[in-house]
Amino acid sequence: MTTVLLVLFLFVTLAMIGVILVQRSEGGGLGIGSSQGMGSFMSGRGTANLLTRTTAILGTAFMVLALVLAMLGKGQAPRGSLLDTPAGAPGAAAPAPALPALPAAPAVPTN
Repeated sequence: MTTVLLVLFLFVTLAMIGVILVQRSEGGGLGIGSSQGMGSFMSGRGTANLLTRTTAILGTAFMVLALVLAMLGKGQAPRGSLLDTPAGAPGAAAPAPALPALPAAPAVPTN
């Protein structure tokens, strides 16, 4: 269930990013708000209204899915980081082997 909701959450997020980028900004941006790009399908105002409604719907879906995923993940044990693993636990990196001690240098007689 969580996997399905995560995939849906990803699609809603990508759709919202796309719809926001298509909207006409004050400086022109990537907008398709003029009738030149749309032909005679919709007026500039109709396109803006459609994109605004779509953004609101996708934003609402984004928030609802985020809350549902947070509530579903609430009862699960925290996963933690790989760096937090104790040294003796399975899956932990083996400690580096100790280097053998070098033999002591022979004593040099001083005369």
